[in-house]
Amino acid sequence: MSLLFSSLAFLLLITTTTTSSPAATPLRRGYYSATCPPAEFIVREVMRKSLLSDPRSAASVMRFQFHDCFVNGCDGSMLMDDTDTMLGEKLSLSNIDSLRSYEVVDDIKAELEKACPGVVSCADIIIMASRDAVSLVKQLFLRFNRIHNTGGPNWEVKLGRLDSLTASQADADAIMPSPRANATMLIDLFARYNLSVKDLVALSGSHSIGKGRCFSIQFRLYNQSGSGRPDPAIEPHFREKLMDLCPMGGDDNVTVGLDSTPVVFDNAYFRDLVGGRGFLNSDQTLYTFPATRRYVERYSRDEEEFFRAFVEGMVKMGDLQSGRPGEVRRNCRVANGGRPPAPAGFRVDRWIS
Repeated sequence: MSLLFSSLAFLLLITTTTTSSPAATPLRRGYYSATCPPAEFIVREVMRKSLLSDPRSAASVMRFQFHDCFVNGCDGSMLMDDTDTMLGEKLSLSNIDSLRSYEVVDDIKAELEKACPGVVSCADIIIMASRDAVSLVKQLFLRFNRIHNTGGPNWEVKLGRLDSLTASQADADAIMPSPRANATMLIDLFARYNLSVKDLVALSGSHSIGKGRCFSIQFRLYNQSGSGRPDPAIEPHFREKLMDLCPMGGDDNVTVGLDSTPVVFDNAYFRDLVGGRGFLNSDQTLYTFPATRRYVERYSRDEEEFFRAFVEGMVKMGDLQSGRPGEVRRNCRVANGGRPPAPAGFRVDRWIS
């Protein structure tokens, strides 16, 4: 499947908070400091408990921001369930066999509604939870292994988004990239959102954690570009390993680490690309293409530089907005249905001693 691009009309809906769109919500740090002071603490605490019970949830939750923000802006639309009149984004081609852990957001929302009913949007939960997945996953892994480290990058997030009133599977299918995408396609896609080549490479480092399905690499292993042969960019020993794990005609749902340290957020992903050990075509192409290779090489040598660039890219991506009307959903899976939201307020006693 080739990378599909949206129509110009669709792309014009996406703006950033730096534009003059009158409908764009002004985002700022400390947005809930008066209306829900413990909001960020609640999100982080629920994320911490979730990662302790299921470390795999970190990868999915971290990628929620990308899958949400690239489709009509950061509006929580990817969280909505299908209805009789709406096909949402959960069953889109890029999400159906890729994303999981929606229940983590449900748990966060439930705790926020207890403390501050009707205040914190699901779109903002995605932004906070994605940040916490990055910063917590390395800390927890290192703690289990009794190694002291400051953990992955942490950063302040701008908040104040509204939740969409609807979602669209067609929009998600029309914009999200395929695992077969090459660097040229990805550069063009990111540029349409005012994201640079540097942002593209740094944000691709989200594949530092998590696993991919054999389905996503069958063509690389056995029929790259219709040649009937493997992708020559794959390092031979790594190719043999992948063929053992993902034989032709085998179980496409078998999962393989996206890099050599799939439970730690680090720069091993980039070192693997330099060594020809990228799992997805859309990963390895970042090293084989000249415009992206220099960033891969830099991040493979300097983890702190990667962390800084990743944070910069996440903040920029979080600014994407559609300018469409919105609300603060009480349940992240469904719109409020025109009913008035619960009275705003907060109970700090539950979370702050």
